[in-house]
Amino acid sequence: MTSVDRAGRASAPLGDPSDLANPASPKPSRNPLRHSFAEDVLGVLTGTFTASLGVFLLKSSGAVTGGTAGLALLLSYVVPLPFGVVFFVLNIPFFGLALWMKGLTFTLRSIASVALLSAFSLLNPLAIVVDRLDPVYGVLAGNLLAGIGLLVLFRHRSSLGGFTILALIAQEKFGWRAGYVQMALDVAVVVCAFAVVPPLTVLLSAAGAVLLNLVLALNHRPGRYTGA
Repeated sequence: MTSVDRAGRASAPLGDPSDLANPASPKPSRNPLRHSFAEDVLGVLTGTFTASLGVFLLKSSGAVTGGTAGLALLLSYVVPLPFGVVFFVLNIPFFGLALWMKGLTFTLRSIASVALLSAFSLLNPLAIVVDRLDPVYGVLAGNLLAGIGLLVLFRHRSSLGGFTILALIAQEKFGWRAGYVQMALDVAVVVCAFAVVPPLTVLLSAAGAVLLNLVLALNHRPGRYTGA
């Protein structure tokens, strides 16, 4: 059916599908569940700062943990370099793996996260003085804070590099839980700690590393979180 204007000209049929092609029609909006740039920035800052507090408690307890953070802690006990410097250097080879398997965005976010954690780790000893710290509390609280920090980073499409990148790739490619994969890798690191720290501290560190990875395994599952 067509309509006719006062000059007698026929207009387009009423309800013509071509009306839908109007360039002024609204375009699909962005996914409301996806994090904005500002949210990602704040998320990465929050995650790295929280994890740095965990590392500070671990180092204050003379303990270790898994992953490249654990390796950096071990090396910082035997070489005259601060943890933050060692941690960043150890992660450099993993940035290439992240670029190959995870893409440029993830890699840049991971580089930023590693750099921020290294910076916070240099700042924390200047701002916090610990006169006494129960080692059990320090190890458990330190690993819990580190796990929470990692969760925040995962949910903002970032990581702290190293074994975390390997764990995320294994989860995406093979469906293996990131927490369980990292737990297996962390066992090797904790075993190496026997050569550096007392045996009782190693056993306590192992319990803390299990706690950290349980936090990841129970809270980071593929497809459950949709805000990334």
